[in-house]
Amino acid sequence: MKKISIALMSILLVVTACKNEPEFKDYVTLSGKITNTTSSELKIINNQNQPIKTIVIQDDGSFKDTLKVDKGVYTMLDGNEYAPLYLENNFDITITFDAKEFDETIVFTGNGSDGSNYISKKMLLQEEAFNNINDLYTLEKPAFLNAINEKKATFINLKDQYKNLDSTLLAQDTKDTEGLFNFLTTRYDKISKLIKLKGTPSPKFLNYENYKGGATSLDDLKGKYVYIDVWATWCGPCKREIPYLKAVEKEFHGKNIDFVSISIDKKEVHEKWKNMVKEMELGGIQLFADNDWNSQFIKDYEIDGIPRFILIDDKGNIADADAPRPSNPKLREVLNELLN
Repeated sequence: MKKISIALMSILLVVTACKNEPEFKDYVTLSGKITNTTSSELKIINNQNQPIKTIVIQDDGSFKDTLKVDKGVYTMLDGNEYAPLYLENNFDITITFDAKEFDETIVFTGNGSDGSNYISKKMLLQEEAFNNINDLYTLEKPAFLNAINEKKATFINLKDQYKNLDSTLLAQDTKDTEGLFNFLTTRYDKISKLIKLKGTPSPKFLNYENYKGGATSLDDLKGKYVYIDVWATWCGPCKREIPYLKAVEKEFHGKNIDFVSISIDKKEVHEKWKNMVKEMELGGIQLFADNDWNSQFIKDYEIDGIPRFILIDDKGNIADADAPRPSNPKLREVLNELLN
């Protein structure tokens, strides 16, 4: 009788353990609520910039859907706004944000949300840390290196606030941060040199295809200030600047300035460029470079990362070889000083 009782007890313990262990789900659940929404859907994009899921937004701003994923970083696209997501099957993440203040209000909660919260906050920190990066390149090298190390410390402090990050994400994030700051440091000689080129004749682009037809050269724009955005359709940070660029274009419409966007996409995605210009209603002068990264204009400005913004004065001279981004309030200060 005693042996039977022990056997029964063992069975009961196994059954109880099975009941208490959460069921593993081989998919991710994404749900949430959007305030002031203007979109009808959210798109989830993989790291090849391909949409893998479209989530319908209800009239009240709520949404819920599931998708199967390979563990890693994805992008959630809401109109022109986007946010990174760290996804793994069995995650159940709730997302809330105000569409009018996307970056400032987005919050991830629920199982597996730490990774997305961390990456999102890191992106905001990057914007804050590097909006005025060119000011650092005007410093003497020892002062520059000291300032870079201080910024790097803020990134480390942010990561220390998240104790439950996946080891794969941690390893990749550490590698990316090290790469970023090494890149900024190795660029010192090049960028400080470019800054000193202010007032010298700008390199020129010749006969770049114009989205509206024909071809355009830099000399065609002489007599006006020219603000150039070097970008590509695959570049997430480039697309992030688009709403800000549209706002700046609108504010300075009618002033003595042309806004020029030069795509350095490869020729095989030429149609994708045309479609994006149309779908996103991009303004200004939209041009397609003649030889992507190898275009002479790109080489002359030593562009090795995008987006890159260049400001040329009305005489065709360099006003700023690495100008502030549209999202940086300093750009408006510069343009107001030049144009008013």
